[in-house]
Amino acid sequence: MTALPSPLLTVTAEEGRGWVRLRLTGDLDYDTSHELVVRAGDWLAVRPELRDLRLSCAELRLCDSMGVSALLQIHRDAAAQGVSLHVEDAPPFLDRIMRITGINHLFARQEVRRPAWGAAEAAPPTDQRPSPSS
Repeated sequence: MTALPSPLLTVTAEEGRGWVRLRLTGDLDYDTSHELVVRAGDWLAVRPELRDLRLSCAELRLCDSMGVSALLQIHRDAAAQGVSLHVEDAPPFLDRIMRITGINHLFARQEVRRPAWGAAEAAPPTDQRPSPSS
């Protein structure tokens, strides 16, 4: 694993066959978003066989409008190469931002957190809208 030299955002990379996971820790904002775009672009450039680029966001503390812009740029860059961009373990604030801005459908969403010891697994969300036949 390697880390970017930013006091506000740390990006560590893990890689496997056909995938790379970038773990984000800290703030994705005006001061740090360019670093993430460059780092993701570097992986896309050196791994032509890449099929999945995963952003692990469990340790993300903040995301401002430039952070959203960075996510969109990474999505465009990945899509241009046929790479799926996954957002994993998005904190509630990031889920809300992605839902309000209408960008959540652009990212393959994955929750890789495990329930706490002894906690029951949550049931999958249900669609609360009435069916057309109701």
